[in-house]
Amino acid sequence: MSPFRTSPSWLIWLRNAVILGSLAVGVAWGVGELLTPPVVQAAQGLGLSKQRLADVRKAASGVDSEFAKDWAQKHWPPAERADDLTIARRLSLALTGSIPSLQEVRVLESVKSDDVPQWWLSHLLKDRRTSDYLAERLVRVYVGIETGQLLFYRRRRLVEWLSDAIRENRPYDGIARALIDCSGVWTTNPAVNFVSVTRNMGKSLDEAKLAARVSRAFLGVQMDCVQCHDGKLGSTWKQENFHQLAAYFGQAKFELNGLRDDPKLKYKTRYLGRTEEEVVPARVPWKPELLPEKGTPRDRFAHWVTAKDNRPFARTLVNRVWALLFNRPLISPVDDIPLEGPFPPGMEALADDLIAHDFDLHRLIRVIVATRVFQQSSRSADPAHPTTEEAEKCWAVFPVTRLRPEQMAGSVIQAASLSTIDAETHVLFRIKRDIDVANFVKRYGDSGEDTFEDAGGTIPQRLLLMNGNMVTDNTRGNPLVNAGTRIGMLAPDNSIAVEAAYLSIFTRRPTAAESDHFTRLLAEAKSTNARSNAMADLYWTLMNATEFSWNH
Repeated sequence: MSPFRTSPSWLIWLRNAVILGSLAVGVAWGVGELLTPPVVQAAQGLGLSKQRLADVRKAASGVDSEFAKDWAQKHWPPAERADDLTIARRLSLALTGSIPSLQEVRVLESVKSDDVPQWWLSHLLKDRRTSDYLAERLVRVYVGIETGQLLFYRRRRLVEWLSDAIRENRPYDGIARALIDCSGVWTTNPAVNFVSVTRNMGKSLDEAKLAARVSRAFLGVQMDCVQCHDGKLGSTWKQENFHQLAAYFGQAKFELNGLRDDPKLKYKTRYLGRTEEEVVPARVPWKPELLPEKGTPRDRFAHWVTAKDNRPFARTLVNRVWALLFNRPLISPVDDIPLEGPFPPGMEALADDLIAHDFDLHRLIRVIVATRVFQQSSRSADPAHPTTEEAEKCWAVFPVTRLRPEQMAGSVIQAASLSTIDAETHVLFRIKRDIDVANFVKRYGDSGEDTFEDAGGTIPQRLLLMNGNMVTDNTRGNPLVNAGTRIGMLAPDNSIAVEAAYLSIFTRRPTAAESDHFTRLLAEAKSTNARSNAMADLYWTLMNATEFSWNH
């Protein structure tokens, strides 16, 4: 029998008081210093040499000059530069799927650098959250959200493999070749899952689905629209173009030792209007001179796809990374880029730089982040000419877009924790976060395969935010779990409490009017319980504000 079963009530009360007191001391020690601006200056390093930084800025300047010409022709004055915290918020949302924590805001405030965005980007590129989040976003492009046959497919292994590759900054063309020309077992070589997701209970795979994935994910061409007949949806591609691509996977076969190529196999299909299946030769739809003469069909195809002179490959990555950073692609749909143009400002310059630097993904991100286009405000520089949809379309202001479901859930959870939720956070807390995010995304509506469609929020989605467990559980009074209650307990005065809440949720300080309003409301809360409820109401109000659920 437990000794606590027979303990007197006063002893139980004392025990609970000691436990809660110890936890409160731990909370105060851990987050108390976050409620006021830091005093100690952070390191000055950017994570890259001055020469590399100068080279990145030069490339970004070339991109900006193209946009400047376009703005001048369209008579759109560009917006002013956004503040560093706003830019950091954009970066965190794009690369980690969450807003910065109050702990990270304090670090940013302490940075002594003439280029805070690049400093912050260096920090994020080393953070496992970044590679994990980008890997998940890209795997959705490669294999969708399919679960596949469990016996032959391990999606988690594919995400982890890609996360490692992104964190180590392996050249992107090598990543693409590894996926297209993979071999072996899907458990020991995770890249094989790119192919095995299409495997049925036999040994066959879906060559057509693989051709569609490759053309969309790596070449920015929606060639699968002509899989059944020519000219579908006005496409210039022919049915034979699609199946000739699929034929490059015609020799791939699953055996006891995993995925292998069998030269005896031939890809067959029955074209529209014909009665018999026929063998389809493997051919590329443009620039056949880039196709190597030797190798297996998939090896030759992989090298053709990623060839430096095959510019659709570079343009597709540029458009995809731009879309990840802005939540809107340069060309929409993101996987439907015209082969011969016309191309928007910046695309060809970024593609040139990407090719010249051997498909360096980290550098591509750095160059885009260094542009004026990325760092400018989402508001017009001219009060007489407020921001319009046309200004956003020509990138004269930073486009305001709705947060994706996983960004929304991740930001709610992060805002409720003053310290950063990252790879160093206790594993149980991270597991709970992942479960909470998955449940929220399922109820809010999964965005699927990353189409970047700017759909408006539905009434059920707004009600889920206002009344759902996600926001409620992360705002109600609980000093051991929720940041709002901790701030109320530890802030030296009400104005600092309001400021900490705004920094935690909006990544900005309140205006004078906002600060006065909420400081007065907190001052009216005389009891500890009333103050806790007031802070919970403040947090709930800010999390349900439109500003919180949009990237700007």
